[in-house]
Amino acid sequence: MYYHLITLGCQMNISDSERMHTIIRGMGYMYTENEEEANLVGILACSVRQKAIDKVYSRIYKWNKWKDSRNLVTFISGCMLPSDREKFLKLFDLVFPMSEANTFPEMIREYGVVTAAGFNGKPLGIPGNEHIFSLWNIQPTYRSDFEAYVPIQNGCDKFCTFCAVPYTRGREVSRPSAEIISEVKKLVRAGYKTITLLGQNVNSYGFDKNGKEINFAGLLEKIGKLAEESGREFLVYYTSPHPRDMNPEVIDVMARYKCIAKQVHLPLQSGDNKVLVRMNRKHSMERYRDIVRYIRQKLPDATLFTDIIVGFTGETEEQFNHTADAMREFGFNMAYIAQYSPRPGAAAYRWNDDVEKEEKKRRLHVLTDILSEISGEYNHSLIGRTMRVLVTGKDRKPGYFSGLTEGKINVRFPSQQMGIIGTFTDITITASTEFSLEGKPGKIEAAALQPGW
Repeated sequence: MYYHLITLGCQMNISDSERMHTIIRGMGYMYTENEEEANLVGILACSVRQKAIDKVYSRIYKWNKWKDSRNLVTFISGCMLPSDREKFLKLFDLVFPMSEANTFPEMIREYGVVTAAGFNGKPLGIPGNEHIFSLWNIQPTYRSDFEAYVPIQNGCDKFCTFCAVPYTRGREVSRPSAEIISEVKKLVRAGYKTITLLGQNVNSYGFDKNGKEINFAGLLEKIGKLAEESGREFLVYYTSPHPRDMNPEVIDVMARYKCIAKQVHLPLQSGDNKVLVRMNRKHSMERYRDIVRYIRQKLPDATLFTDIIVGFTGETEEQFNHTADAMREFGFNMAYIAQYSPRPGAAAYRWNDDVEKEEKKRRLHVLTDILSEISGEYNHSLIGRTMRVLVTGKDRKPGYFSGLTEGKINVRFPSQQMGIIGTFTDITITASTEFSLEGKPGKIEAAALQPGW
């Protein structure tokens, strides 16, 4: 018996899929890359982007045609809007929220009777998170043996007007810190080199516990001390924080511990205060500027990533120009720039999408050009420096491998040693482009394991 699982969307879905693989394999299924030989096929969907939903329809129409000639069970979970779930109930055999994934074996046994009752009779509104703890307790089947994701929080309480996440993942729920530290400790012992803490708003971690749990800075502190005790070389990342909840304490902890990567992904979304208000972002440009100023002061070598939306409802040319000015001011190393598209369920879906598609595309190109210039200048400044790089795989260029600096800048370098994948090595930078570096390798070092760990 074989299964095939497709994962769409963000790192949270990737992390959820690692636990979903464990559940399905525990039922006796074996994974196959070839969906045509699978008896069980499924998708972890993402309603946050229409393109991802389009991919779902493309797959399920094909799978349902296959049912004419062979037995096949289909399922879907992940981040789904209520409107999408209702449509999927008519197309898939099994539809369920990830918070109830631990009951999937029972659903399979009872296949044939699972309908909307698969949601325990709850209305198809904001999903509940009561069972998310059961999902977190499942041992993941990690996709990599040197890079891992660790969920620390699920859901979102911010309700940005452009975003559907509160309607796909529910309200914020924090995972117990003892469980997080336990999972991180196991990964460190197993030799993992990067660990990424995941949540929709990681720096609001613990807010839902009313003082009964540590905050995000406290969690990073515990992990920092764990790293010092272990003697292992590894890096901890987190994504993504919200400017409203980002405080100096988090940045202070980052500066204090070597293991916490000096890279910050801080979503801006817009450089105009009036647009930020319409987006319900709950932070101002002044607040964002203060955070960046403190990051530059305490973490001078840190890279800064962001998210930006162009063409949001009502965005004028002047307001867009404020965003372009912000791009130059903050000197982002990377920006994930998206053209605004209304999502059902989000508050702005009811508003007039009044910026023309061609204008959105133009604005995206303007920001991309600014980003290329800024990133290119920064990367050029690194030529001659020796940087620590995690080797992630073979590069497309024959005879080369690629990897990431601590600040998540791509680097490629010549080597003939296959065994270097998943290790840290020193690379002297010899050339640069807008978004990548090239260099020559130094001595490859292995992190030492101290007695008692």
